[in-house]
Amino acid sequence: MDEHKRKQTDPWDDGVYGTGPTQPPKDRGGLLALLLILVISLCGLVTVMGILNVRLTYRLNQRENDSLSIAFSQESTGETSDTLLAAQASVPEETAAPRQTVTIDLKDSPESVANYTQEGGMALQDIYLKNIDSVVSISCTISGGTSSGTGVVLSRDGYVVTNAHVVEDALSISVQLTDDRVFTAELIGSDDISDLAVLSIPAEDLIPAEFGDSDKLRVGDAVTAIGDPLGAELRGTYTNGIISAINRDITSNGRTLSLIQTNAALNSGNSGGPLINCYGQVIGINTMKISAFTDKAGVEGLGFAIPSTTVKEIVDQLLAQGYVSGRPTLGLDGESVSTFYQHYYHLPAGLYITGVKSGSSAALFGILKGDILLSIDDTRITDMDSMNEVLFSHEVGDTVTVTIYRSGQKASAELILTEDRG
Repeated sequence: MDEHKRKQTDPWDDGVYGTGPTQPPKDRGGLLALLLILVISLCGLVTVMGILNVRLTYRLNQRENDSLSIAFSQESTGETSDTLLAAQASVPEETAAPRQTVTIDLKDSPESVANYTQEGGMALQDIYLKNIDSVVSISCTISGGTSSGTGVVLSRDGYVVTNAHVVEDALSISVQLTDDRVFTAELIGSDDISDLAVLSIPAEDLIPAEFGDSDKLRVGDAVTAIGDPLGAELRGTYTNGIISAINRDITSNGRTLSLIQTNAALNSGNSGGPLINCYGQVIGINTMKISAFTDKAGVEGLGFAIPSTTVKEIVDQLLAQGYVSGRPTLGLDGESVSTFYQHYYHLPAGLYITGVKSGSSAALFGILKGDILLSIDDTRITDMDSMNEVLFSHEVGDTVTVTIYRSGQKASAELILTEDRG
């Protein structure tokens, strides 16, 4: 009786201590376990339903395919079955005899016939025979390597015309004839503007080319070209085409030249070679330097030639005096100041002077290698083309104002343009 009374709760006891309930917490582990089992069961049920759905879809699709195949067979005629059986019967067995070896049987071909390009013109074969001995191969030794091109014989006593860029900076020049004789050539004169140069070799029995009048050309006229595309290994290569355009204005070295455009195949080794009309006359000297459009990727059938009228004007002066009269110059050579050097060395944009010709106005004023030409008159100069463009707008003897940069300082002076004599 006393023990039972001690177990009864006192009326003032509310079952809570000051720090929390005095009754033990209820155990909810069983409820959590039941919920977990339900979740797992639900996931399993979803998975099973998905698998059953995939299998059902597959069987339905298979039945549809079977029905389409059967329907196709029912619509076909009896000939289809016969054809199928015939095809199966035609399949060779493993024991079938090997096939016979196939060979190419070459038949006799007709003799080559004359191919006349235009009425009154020569056959292509005759044009080649007329000119091939007047075409020479040119090889140059330059600093750090070699360069090559083509040339055209001007006279029996050894004068040859070619492109100026073919012999540019050459330490030595060799000329090879079609009979394989090789001569060391002398540079008589060169004109970078027209891209023409004249050489001389010690020979007395050459066959000069016949030049025609390029002013008589019309678009569509048939032409051929002879040269050494990609080098002397392919020398004497003969290609043909038409005149694609005449008086095509192309800018080179600051001057605009009127050139002949052709679709006759031309490559770098063709530079300096002849462009020939249907009468076997040289009506142009091919040039790959003055070919701004051919630098674009994917362009084919686009070549240029210097008209024979221009060739005559320039070559006559080079033969007579070694230079072309009336070309104004400051006596400066240079190259553009790259963006890298402008930022790295804090230099202004301009023409970095790489050479000053002795006796020129620039040399007399005191311009040195390493100076930077900033402007001529009010025109900014950034390369040789921009300088030449300004110079060619003046005459020999004109005075121009040049601005030079050196060691962080600028200086201006008035210089007199002199005649460029090479």
